[in-house]
Amino acid sequence: MTLKGENIGPVLYIASFSFLSLFLLPFSGAASTSRILDRLAASSNYLTTQELWFNQTLDHFSPYDHRKFAQRYYEFLDDFRVPDGPIFLKICGESACSGIVNDYISVLAKKFGAAVVSLEHRYYGKSSPFKLLTTENLKYLSSKQALFDLAAFRQYYQESLNLKLNRSNIENPWFVFGISYAGALSAWFRLKFPHLTCGSLASSGVVLAIYNFTEFDQQIGISAGPECKAALQEVNYHVEQRLATNSKELKALFDATELKIDGDFLYFLADAAVFAFQYGNPDTLCSPLIQAKKEGEDLVDAYAKYVKDFIIGRFGITVQTYNQQHLKNTVLNGGDSDRLWWFQVCTEVAYFQVAPLNDSIRSSKVDTRYHLDLCKNVFGEGIYPDVDGTNIYYGGTKIAGSKIVFTNGSQDPWRHASKQTSSPEMPSYTITCHNCGHGTDLRGCPQSPLSPEGDTKNCSSPDAVNKVRQKIIEHIDLWLSQCQATGWSSM
Repeated sequence: MTLKGENIGPVLYIASFSFLSLFLLPFSGAASTSRILDRLAASSNYLTTQELWFNQTLDHFSPYDHRKFAQRYYEFLDDFRVPDGPIFLKICGESACSGIVNDYISVLAKKFGAAVVSLEHRYYGKSSPFKLLTTENLKYLSSKQALFDLAAFRQYYQESLNLKLNRSNIENPWFVFGISYAGALSAWFRLKFPHLTCGSLASSGVVLAIYNFTEFDQQIGISAGPECKAALQEVNYHVEQRLATNSKELKALFDATELKIDGDFLYFLADAAVFAFQYGNPDTLCSPLIQAKKEGEDLVDAYAKYVKDFIIGRFGITVQTYNQQHLKNTVLNGGDSDRLWWFQVCTEVAYFQVAPLNDSIRSSKVDTRYHLDLCKNVFGEGIYPDVDGTNIYYGGTKIAGSKIVFTNGSQDPWRHASKQTSSPEMPSYTITCHNCGHGTDLRGCPQSPLSPEGDTKNCSSPDAVNKVRQKIIEHIDLWLSQCQATGWSSM
């Protein structure tokens, strides 16, 4: 069933309710590492991929708009301790959610006898309210709407579970998990709806909106180390020189001739380096570059080989992700999240990864003006990131929450948008090792491609990861028990 009208324009999808089954049988081609914060390389390693659907409210902030859309979710119940086991809500972030990934949360589910449920973020994947992703139709895409989605879904799922168990007014203890932007949502959910979850894990949770994110590039230099940093800076120098004299030949070297805007091309090259440190593969980039520099080889050629073999070839990153003409495409494509995430960047959080004034790795042409021009070119006039409003609403790194665990990897540039200072109510842990990056506590090493159950054997310091995981277990155990002690099950 669809709703269509001249004033509405695009089609709004409606789905019927689908009650959960208690005993289901069991389970990033990323677009970009920093434009799309949290997309795993393609993997068949899921706990479940069986789709379920929920009727979600389009606009939670209007008492007059009663339109609904179909929102996809998943459940995994193999380890669920019926009837009073906890429910782990794993938030899907800024990409299509194809199932519940088999990372460390599967280990935690076994330990605590938990059900695992995961809700796809509105607009992403198959959960789009509209067929056309025009700027006007994207106005309901925000973190605030997404948080209410989670609250509504949490209530629906609990009521459905009670119905299946032939009971009423009973609440299982809930705990929320998320990585990256979803990690921020996890923290914000506990902040805004503390009565709906016993606690949250914000893994690499980017809770601070940042306009000019110079610390991002600076962290890449630190993570790279002196030799690799110098090699990357030399690559950038020669790229800028060759771009000015023969841009067509240079872009062809990287299989990126479609990037007509030089800023898009330079952003693509900068992001390719980020991928290595953010997702736990630093040696894949640095070893060949350092070797090429020592042997007097062409560093641009060496970097192009890394980009084509590793970024495009192995991980399937598409060059078109960086093409503003592609980002302007408003036709719905469930597997493509590029336009959607850029809308959130351009309206809420910015995270503009600009070149620092001094000692930069990325080109100085990737500046504030480049980002603002992109937002205007892709979405039209009047689109601007309300960074101050976002930080006032959520608190940034001064978030006034409780029972939230923050974790970060030492090599991850995104950690500078997370809460890195501990407090009794909101402990924060940094996992320090050579290849500890984005979401290491749940993903292990490398962070992409997927290490099943978040395996730590390939981390340069497995002990560093396991020590933080033990702390996480202790916090979950304590906060779940406190929920039960305060009569959570009779809310």
